[in-house]
Amino acid sequence: MTTALWRGLIVTVLLAVGTPVSAQPPQGRGGRGGPPPTPRASAPVDFTGNWVSIVSEDWRWRMITPPKGDYANIPLNAAAREIADTWDPVRDEGAGEQCKGYAAPAIMREPTRLRISWTDDYTLKIETDAGMQTRMLQFARPDAPQSAPPATVGQRSWQGASVARWEPPPQGGRGLGLGLAPRAGTQGRSLEVVTTQIRPGYLRKNGVPFSENASVTEYFDLFPEPDGPDWFVVTTSVRDPLYLGEPWVTTSHFKKEPDASKWNPTPCQVR
Repeated sequence: MTTALWRGLIVTVLLAVGTPVSAQPPQGRGGRGGPPPTPRASAPVDFTGNWVSIVSEDWRWRMITPPKGDYANIPLNAAAREIADTWDPVRDEGAGEQCKGYAAPAIMREPTRLRISWTDDYTLKIETDAGMQTRMLQFARPDAPQSAPPATVGQRSWQGASVARWEPPPQGGRGLGLGLAPRAGTQGRSLEVVTTQIRPGYLRKNGVPFSENASVTEYFDLFPEPDGPDWFVVTTSVRDPLYLGEPWVTTSHFKKEPDASKWNPTPCQVR
């Protein structure tokens, strides 16, 4: 093969793998133009089904309620430690706040089963049997306003408001895998969720607080097994400028179950 032919072949290959996604023409359904596919139709992976948490780390904080004052491994500041040291489960029960340890910053750390389903083409629902919580992950709708007014205290809830999107692929071309995605190596196969408007609660059931300023960013990564059940790992980063000196980052593992035969809803428990 001549030198000119080799050069032409190299240029063709580089253009094929290196063209940024943003430079490619927009595609609709079937690549023929028109409206883009919905988040449900364009999902790169499938999280629907029944799952069970596998507590392979932090057992002492997740499987039982830790004693008062055990806030190891959480970057609390002095104000938060002072609040944690005054935890009173009887007071929480009397106030009807048994679910303070089941809010969005902590719920995926619970030893729980999940039921994940689509309620419509733009909403992914996560139900937990522990605490009987429901999370609604909202993808952007084409007709939705670009901005929404800030939440008032009355609008806050234990699970807050969650905005979801499929994590975009590397912008330098899929083929080279140069780690140009928001998280290197994800290749656009992850679900990204940002949750705000959360009612103040606990990072752990033993009174470790988070404030109404807290926000949660999560990445759900699916790992299919060819000869076994699928798994997913959720990486959770909690930020709270009032009580945390730095983000609190955890990972929680879930294994897929064949059906809902072990689903066992139980109410929130203080202890």
